[in-house]
Amino acid sequence: MVHLTDPIGDLLTRIRNAQAAGRTQCSAPWSHLKEDLARLLKREGWIADAQVTGEDPKRVITIVFEKGHPSLELKRVSKPGRRVYSSVKSLKPVLRGFGHAILTTSQGLMTDQEARKKKMGGEVLCTIA
Repeated sequence: MVHLTDPIGDLLTRIRNAQAAGRTQCSAPWSHLKEDLARLLKREGWIADAQVTGEDPKRVITIVFEKGHPSLELKRVSKPGRRVYSSVKSLKPVLRGFGHAILTTSQGLMTDQEARKKKMGGEVLCTIA
């Protein structure tokens, strides 16, 4: 079994690679954080669906892409070797508001827009455009 040092980076890379290969979906090993991230992407309209299948310890999360939607531009911001935290004052809009930054806060995962409304900062996991 392979142990990853950056499971979120692995998920983002799987999504980028699947979209570059013209696939309609991709799958990755499941975790609570990945499921929350996929649920947030679905809620914001970046992906069509996210499904968790299998039994513990071999659960898998499958991400289904929107048909006709351009490829997502995903960038990992906070990495295991260099964590990036941002206060609410230093949160800047991504692509002048057309993209999102995903933050992990004390109240769970949220977009930069939600964090600004709730006046919360946190670790910036990635940006999506």
